[in-house]
Amino acid sequence: MITRRASAILGRWRETRKGVRMDQNRELARRATASGVGRAARAALAGLATLALAACVTPFTDGGPLATTPSAPAGERLSEGSVAVAMLLPLGGAGQGQQAAQDMRNAARLALSEFRDPDLAVTVYDTQGTTEGARAAATAALANGAELIIGPLFAGSVQAAGEVARPANVPVLAFSTDATVATRGVYLMGFLPQAEVDRAVDYAAQNGRRSVAALIPQTTYGNVVEAQFRETAARRGIRVVQVERYTPGQPQPAIARLAGVVSGPSPQVDALFIPEGPQGLAAVDAALRSAGFDPSRVKPIGTALWNDPAALQLASLQGGWFAAPEQTGYQNFAARYQQANGAAPIRIASLAYDAVSLAAALNRTQGTQRFSEAVLTNRSGFNGVDGVFRFRTEGLNDRALAVYEVRGGGAAVIGPAPRALPDV
Repeated sequence: MITRRASAILGRWRETRKGVRMDQNRELARRATASGVGRAARAALAGLATLALAACVTPFTDGGPLATTPSAPAGERLSEGSVAVAMLLPLGGAGQGQQAAQDMRNAARLALSEFRDPDLAVTVYDTQGTTEGARAAATAALANGAELIIGPLFAGSVQAAGEVARPANVPVLAFSTDATVATRGVYLMGFLPQAEVDRAVDYAAQNGRRSVAALIPQTTYGNVVEAQFRETAARRGIRVVQVERYTPGQPQPAIARLAGVVSGPSPQVDALFIPEGPQGLAAVDAALRSAGFDPSRVKPIGTALWNDPAALQLASLQGGWFAAPEQTGYQNFAARYQQANGAAPIRIASLAYDAVSLAAALNRTQGTQRFSEAVLTNRSGFNGVDGVFRFRTEGLNDRALAVYEVRGGGAAVIGPAPRALPDV
């Protein structure tokens, strides 16, 4: 009952938020392609490769320790209320991290404006995109009475903020996707590649795939997804015939070693796992076609990195399956964000919106236990912009993801995201 009440509130927001009008929804539908995924949504999901997967393949990196310890930041107050909540963002950082921070701050403002009387005093503190900046920001937030910390964005900053917050028993809802910084009391909001792999491989097993090979880049991201791939395949009884790793941009030798397994009139597998992003996929596609790979015989399987207009055009991916969040909720959020701010949001801005919305809902429904571990890790989870999600006790998250099929330059949902997460 705890989470049902909070989830019901979150669900009602999506129907009654200010600024949502029927003509916006019709315009979004008009813009959608016949594949069921609009161009804007495909372009946004492509940002997962460089934005949402910050800890694994990111241009978002901590600037490292500052030469001198920064003074405690004063913070920017976004709302007034009786419950103090801090948001830690790299507003003074550089490059894409700074832009992400600005969009996430705007998304927080939008969430506060769309929740009736949230009773939250939300203050944004600048981490400067560094670990020491995050430590100083978290210290200032606690000194100002914060009961919950939302953010930071970078993995090193999350670890630093968590080291400050945990002794004070203040939970952290962080935006990193680096599983190594998740721990009890530090919960990751980010889109985890492990969930995408699990959903895609699980769907393949449900649909008759029994043997699989894998072609995986020799990167940190590759290490993460390979481990999840092997775990899910073993759990679902799929035989892993061969796994080949390759230097990014140079897949030809690995594909030559795989050719006898995945090509020809009688391939030895019925699926090929290719967790690669748009830039790397161009070289993979060329090498696979040269090796005689036929996606109608061996089903390509990937992650949300595939959801890019260029990648969806590649011959070797046609008919392939990948997992990603369903887009209706995000499209509606992006339309309201653009109306409020005059520009489209960065893809991960939805995480900031959901974190602030969740804080407001729990504050309204859970009283003094609003941010307790029992409430935050309730197994029923919460319903947000990107679908149902929940936090695990160890700090990781589960998300309800859809499965898409690549079709003629687009992607169509063939496995809708579940409306509830399994009780495991």
